[in-house]
Amino acid sequence: MTVSKSIVKSYLDLTRAHFAPIWPLFFISGLVLAFQNYGGFSWRTLILAGLIGLFGFETGMVWNDILDHKIDEKDVERDKLTRYWRPFGERPLPSGYINYRSALIFDGVLLVITIVLIALLPSPHRWYVYLFMPITYGLESFYNLKKRKEKFPWAQILGRMDFALFPVVGYLVHGHLDQTCLLYFLFFYPFALIHLGVNDLVDIKNDEARKVNTITTLYGIKGTLWWNAGFTVLHFVTAIIFLGELGSIARFGFAIGFGLLIIANLIMWSKKTPDSALKALPLVHATLFVYIISIYLDAAF
Repeated sequence: MTVSKSIVKSYLDLTRAHFAPIWPLFFISGLVLAFQNYGGFSWRTLILAGLIGLFGFETGMVWNDILDHKIDEKDVERDKLTRYWRPFGERPLPSGYINYRSALIFDGVLLVITIVLIALLPSPHRWYVYLFMPITYGLESFYNLKKRKEKFPWAQILGRMDFALFPVVGYLVHGHLDQTCLLYFLFFYPFALIHLGVNDLVDIKNDEARKVNTITTLYGIKGTLWWNAGFTVLHFVTAIIFLGELGSIARFGFAIGFGLLIIANLIMWSKKTPDSALKALPLVHATLFVYIISIYLDAAF
């Protein structure tokens, strides 16, 4: 019984299970906009998209751990970012709770489930999603591998497009490549880079031990703070443009999100430490949640 509980906890850590509900909600936010633009609301499509978003994102999460399983053995600090992202505070591959082969099999199962779910979408939408699958997973792989050897943050600038493309793929479950689709990407891409910068600042000691080139190991703490501040300003600009596609409820909700991001930046600047970034990180995630709910409410009312 103890072993079984330990295995369950390890897989919950591997998948960052306590964050799992947010990924389908985020994915469906794109779909909601597609329903608005093209009509034809369908509960079947909504549920199917939620499952694709869940299994598709979890496939990427596990793949991230597989790619990094060797360098993660060098982690020297487990009480900050690891504990925040994983419900039981362990990286199960380098800790030995899950072996490499089992993780590969598990990730393969998640990928097959995702592929089968996508096949249930009507044409041409299934082909849109299939097209973006290798692109997003390829960008994820590029990010993990390139950051081990770079002098300019190409891994971050290019690799984190995968996160920004996630709701775009959700849009394509029912919609087509159009202006809304493009503006959603442009709105969210700077946010993805803010999210990255905050995580990098929190995890600086581990990244120094791993000898990987993150924003913080490349440019230091102050450089990361300027990175976050700069992309926050850019995010506000692209968000205001994106709001032209949305209604008054979304505008109110986005204003709340802007406020949360400003507070997050102020918290980081106040102490200029990894601990201050850890305090700011929940506000960044709260901002994402506020954006998602705003899009939902705007569509509903």
